Amino acid sequence: MKTADLVDDHNDDVEFCHLPFLKFGRVKAFHGPIQTVQSFEDNVLLKAELSQPGNGRVLVVDGGGSTRLAILGDIIAGILQDNDWAGIIINGAIRDSAEVDEMDVAVYCLGTSPKKSAKSGAGSVGIPIQFGGVKFNPGDWVYADADGVLVADKKLSLGDPD
Repeated sequence: MKTADLVDDHNDDVEFCHLPFLKFGRVKAFHGPIQTVQSFEDNVLLKAELSQPGNGRVLVVDGGGSTRLAILGDIIAGILQDNDWAGIIINGAIRDSAEVDEMDVAVYCLGTSPKKSAKSGAGSVGIPIQFGGVKFNPGDWVYADADGVLVADKKLSLGDPD
């Protein structure tokens, strides 16, 4: 489902997350209900959430925009792949980017860093988060492809009237 087509059909129902995401993984487009994690430079909650069944959801992570420490690497991307998550959007950095890019996953992030994240478990899960001019609420829908990331408060279909 192309984001450009969704804008054409549902412009008033979608918000555009205007951040310059880097895209890694073989999966080039994805969509699904949102689950959220907020954690600055720490990946304990992110890993714990991805260890749960994804059931086609998208994990949206507010890492505070930090590219100093990576909060996802190839091992955690493998958990994403194995547990039926549609993709992950990170307002932060990843590492092992070459390996992640060869995996059957969709990872959108702001940058890369070779440095590991903290492991204190600080942060929150399942709360509204905001970045890129968009509020991400758990249960809302996200749509992502080469053109960008859109958020809607409901599942959208092409050709549906608004």
